[in-house]
Amino acid sequence: MANTPDKGLSFAQGKAGWPFFGSELRRRREAASLTQQQLGDRVYVSGTYIGLIEAAVRKPRFDLAQRLDGELGTDGLLARMCKGLIDSSPHAPYFADAAALEVEAVTIGEYAPTRIPGLLQTEEYVRALMAPSTALLLDSTLLETRIRARTDRAALLVEPTRPVLWVVLHETVLRVPVGGPALMARQLTHVADLVRRERILVQVLPFSENAHAASGSMFVLMTFDDAPPVAYTEGQYSGQLLDTPAMVAKYQQSYDLIRAAAMSPEASLALIESVAEELRQ
Repeated sequence: MANTPDKGLSFAQGKAGWPFFGSELRRRREAASLTQQQLGDRVYVSGTYIGLIEAAVRKPRFDLAQRLDGELGTDGLLARMCKGLIDSSPHAPYFADAAALEVEAVTIGEYAPTRIPGLLQTEEYVRALMAPSTALLLDSTLLETRIRARTDRAALLVEPTRPVLWVVLHETVLRVPVGGPALMARQLTHVADLVRRERILVQVLPFSENAHAASGSMFVLMTFDDAPPVAYTEGQYSGQLLDTPAMVAKYQQSYDLIRAAAMSPEASLALIESVAEELRQ
């Protein structure tokens, strides 16, 4: 009883994206006479989560789409739609889901141990980050797409109050001059300007508190008006979006401890501007 897979995939990619995926999932679930909870039990997620996917509030991971195909007898259609939508994102595949949620977040909290967070990066900083290794792995067109996608994310900060963005930078981030001293000074000045405009909150975790840092990798916490919070953590070439309450709670606890150990926002701003001045000289 499935529609032609390629037709459904084309429509999902070209016209409606994730909302079409959600409506198709709902249609197939109802045709199978399953409630959201019953389907969720079969694929190891909550019924609420199935409802969020159907409403396009949440995007399923590829492995979940595969399990949904297996339970609904949809011959791989949902997995193909999911892969097509992920592949069409201008972001790295492992970050695509997190990027989609970022634009809907009410609050974003991030711990950045090694580099300026993506939402705060200037274009020249992005290019300096990507130049050494990424340029070897991506053709020039895809590289430019990734650079533009990252810098375009900063449009979120045009909105005066939403999302509330609270970032904790390890002092290492300030001291490693990505792209050289002059470029790094401009990047830090950009962060300081956002702080002074009261658009973001920034704290610095100093070297003296290094042992207190609960995580060696970056992570992000996002909350929403009408959906459960999520956590996202990333390595060099991989990322993981986490939505189980117990795991999100662990990351929230880590973030709270890191914020408590960090310098005050006022002292952090003073340090950022001081390092920027040192780099300019």
